[in-house]
Parts: sequence; structure tokens; C-alpha cells
Amino acid sequence: MEATVTDDPSVIQSADKVIFPGVGEASTAMNYLRERELDHLIRNLKQPVLGICLGLQLMCTYSEENDTECLGIFEEEVKKFNSAEDHTLKVPQIGWNTIYDLKDPLFRNVAENSYCYFVHGFYAGSGIDTISKTDYGESYSSGLHKNNFYGVQFHPEKSAATGEHILKNFIQF
Repeated sequence: MEATVTDDPSVIQSADKVIFPGVGEASTAMNYLRERELDHLIRNLKQPVLGICLGLQLMCTYSEENDTECLGIFEEEVKKFNSAEDHTLKVPQIGWNTIYDLKDPLFRNVAENSYCYFVHGFYAGSGIDTISKTDYGESYSSGLHKNNFYGVQFHPEKSAATGEHILKNFIQF
């Protein structure tokens, strides 16, 4: 399988699978997508799409990060971790944490409470599209799935054998 990094609409539309990564800030990323009309393109993709970290957050309806309207694929809002209420909570969350309540073929043969690597200061709430959860100050969605769209808050590419297994599951869809 060959991977291509692109923002070319025709290349994205013709891909077998799309990985929608994310490192950065929600409003800047959404502006980039809107300027190139990739927001409409992403919403209408039919092949499997995997959003990673900010990619998951941008597929939600709204992010508190700079008051950003997002793609609206998942019916979740993205909120900032509140370290003011919990002084032991370091924001952003950086490091290993567990994923649990695994409910999707994306996590086939992944053990409950497996460790994955997280780097984020914002999180998606839990709702009908939640396929995995993580606790950090409170429970939140570490995985979402709706139709052909999947999202994980953690970085599978940095999550050792567990992340590799999740990526293999996605590739096999």
C-alpha cells in the first residue's frame, strides 16, 4: 500500500482510504480546509476516513478552541480540559493513557485498557458515536465512528504495537 500526502481534491477522492491527521489548532486548520473547499470534500467522502488527534476534533460539530465551527460529521463538541478545577490535571495531556469500552471493529483484537499515546488539550465528549473512552479528569471519547468516518484522539503512529494493530485494522476495512 502506498501513502500520499496531499491536499489535492482529485487525489483524495480517488484514494482507497484517507487518513486525516492533525497537529495544530482548530481554527487555523478549518480555515485551511475552507479556503481549499476541502471541508465539503471531506464531509462527502465515501471511502473509510480516519481522523487522528486534531483530525478527530475537526470532524466534530464545534470546538472551544478559538470558537471554531467544525465539519459536523460527529455530533460531539470539543471542549478544553479544565485544569483550573483540578489542579493536578496537567494540560495538555501528554503521554500514555488507557482506552476502554472498545466497541468497534477498529479495535478488533485490541485489549481493553490498552495504552495509547496522547498529546492534546481539548477533547470530544461521549455520545452515540463513541467507540472508545479514556479518562483524564473526566471520561471522554478517545474514539468515534459514524458511517465511513472514524476518529481517534490518541496518536496510533506513536502508540507502539497497539497503535500498529489499530492502523492495520483500519487498512483492512
